[in-house]
Amino acid sequence: MAVDEGIPRTGRSAVLGERDFRWFFVGYATSLVGSSMAPVAVAFAVLGSGGGGTELGWVMAARILPIVLVMLFGGVVADRLGSRRVMLAADVLRCAVQGAFAVLLLTGHARLWAMVALVAVWGLGEGVFLPSLGALVPALVRDEERRPDANTLLGLARSVSTVAGPALAGVITAGYGPGAVLAIDAVTYGVGALALARLSVAPPGAAGKAGKAGKAGKEAGAADREHSTVADLRNGWSAFRSRRWLWVTTVQMGLFNLLVWAPFLVLGPLTAQRELGGARAWGLVMGVYGVGAVLAGLLMLGRRPGRPLAVATVATLGWALPSASLAAGLPLGWTVAAALVAGAGSAVCGSLYESTMQRWVPAEVLARVTAFGGLGAFVLGPLGLAAAGPLADRVGAAAVLAFGAGWQLLAAAVVLGVRAVRCRGWDGEPGADAGPVERVRSAAGAG
Repeated sequence: MAVDEGIPRTGRSAVLGERDFRWFFVGYATSLVGSSMAPVAVAFAVLGSGGGGTELGWVMAARILPIVLVMLFGGVVADRLGSRRVMLAADVLRCAVQGAFAVLLLTGHARLWAMVALVAVWGLGEGVFLPSLGALVPALVRDEERRPDANTLLGLARSVSTVAGPALAGVITAGYGPGAVLAIDAVTYGVGALALARLSVAPPGAAGKAGKAGKAGKEAGAADREHSTVADLRNGWSAFRSRRWLWVTTVQMGLFNLLVWAPFLVLGPLTAQRELGGARAWGLVMGVYGVGAVLAGLLMLGRRPGRPLAVATVATLGWALPSASLAAGLPLGWTVAAALVAGAGSAVCGSLYESTMQRWVPAEVLARVTAFGGLGAFVLGPLGLAAAGPLADRVGAAAVLAFGAGWQLLAAAVVLGVRAVRCRGWDGEPGADAGPVERVRSAAGAG
């Protein structure tokens, strides 16, 4: 991995001295800005076409469902062909989809069914991109000492985009319409694809597998590929479940999205409308959440706590604060402060969790393990979004939010009580924390 001359090799930004990571960071950060702008444009495109809440719900679900459905497949393909290839294909696909969506809007030919179809294909691209992301970073940054900074910088880019993207989208939509925003999004995906195309990351053993499959003939080759897909999923699941710290934290994230974050996203705007001053107040809360993530991301650069998962879990305690503030009926200033802490906790947790996964999960199964983790973390989110409103009608929004806050505090305490989480550090060999069966498979070269 070449380091360019003239770029510092020490300090918090040293990882940007690595050519491949620098190219990827620029492309990824650019595409993130477009991606964070697009939901605003899509929402106004649906409403502008005469749709209401029901139609907007269909379009939102059309994006989320494909992500959940194809994430595991995306992990298998990424481990087999290489993350860079899969991510490049996903960016090209999303560039084409958003470009087509923009053309339909700009020419006045967008219909609801077309929006649903295009957003669904957009979701397919995201579903195969996400597992590859976590597996690409170790290939770009071979120095494990720099990897936490790489993950922190990527998280920082995500945080900045969540602040800047919606604001830019609002201005551009108001002035030029949602089609212009989606055209910009298509261009940003193109920039991401160009950056990925410049990387020099080799696929993991794709040539050997292709040669072996070619000897058996068409029928045998098809059967072998089918068997390999099942076997790849099985080995990925084995690698995932054999690491207690991994599945415990995944369960925590899944229940957080179901019981805390989804109700907050649904009932937070409702509470803000009734008690805090409306949309402007809610925009302030979410904007400060992003600011907290940016500040914590900057603070995390160059820092490598000895027990990363313990620190990450402590950081999740802050996620209870915004829901608790809304449930207690506190003034807007308290909710804004709570959002600042929660956003900071999100950045700390995300950076340390990604770095721990990349340290302790073997590279040959990392995309599949990332896919299982992502699926577990997000699969219950749509249920939480759908159930929050009806449940609040029965017991009250404050009760739902208060339960979520209490659950988050309890869950963090329980996870900290798990020794595999509390004591996980950086030292040791990748795979040394796996169960006996998985260690045997890894040693045998399975997966």
